[in-house]
Amino acid sequence: MAEDLSIAKGTKEEQYQSLLPQITALLEGEEDVVANMANIAAALKEQFKWWWVGFYIVKGDELVLAPFQGPVACTRIKKEGACAEQPGNGNRH
Repeated sequence: MAEDLSIAKGTKEEQYQSLLPQITALLEGEEDVVANMANIAAALKEQFKWWWVGFYIVKGDELVLAPFQGPVACTRIKKEGACAEQPGNGNRH
C-alpha cells in the first residue's frame, strides 16, 4: 500500500522511526499473519528501495519461503545451510 505510506528522507534511523508507526497502523486489527508479513515486506521495500525483503518460516529442518517483495527466491532452504546459520549475512539463496 505504497500510496498510504509516507516515505521519509534522512538517516536510516529517522527512516525507521517514521516507518514504525505506519507499520503498526497497517497491522492494527489484522490477525492474519501472512497478510501482516506481506504488508511489512511491502512497506520496507518501498521505504528503503531494497532489492529483496521478505520472510521465511521455520518448518521442520527447513526455512520455507513466505511473503516477500523482489525477484523470485528459493522456496526452501535447509536450516544447516550457510544462509540459515548467519542471519543478515547478505547471501541470497
